[in-house]
Amino acid sequence: METDKKYSILIVDDDKFLSDMYSIKFTERGFTVEIADGGPSALTKLEAGLRPDICLVDIVMPEMDGFELIQRIRDLKLEGKLALIVLSNLGQKEDVEKGLALGADGYIVKASATPSEVVDKVLEIVGK
Repeated sequence: METDKKYSILIVDDDKFLSDMYSIKFTERGFTVEIADGGPSALTKLEAGLRPDICLVDIVMPEMDGFELIQRIRDLKLEGKLALIVLSNLGQKEDVEKGLALGADGYIVKASATPSEVVDKVLEIVGK
């Protein structure tokens, strides 16, 4: 499924293998991909002027977890039209509710979606 719109995405995950794998999948689908290895790195890129359409955020990361990162992005009003989507192995109802309550536009559980399905779900969330 190709999309007409070409999205840019910032993938925030401390697991290099996973972020590289998702980077390949999103690139194959026409996305422009930027990777940050954690919350501080993502904030630095955003504060420096990076304005992706989508920010895909892992929750379990050292230094700053994804919940804090989402909160900081919202607090700094950096998001503009940025869609914040959680991609995490934390799939408990409380985790999903917390992510959405903090302002995430969507929540995808890693274990329940293949990398290709993650791309499809992201496109669903942003409305293609």
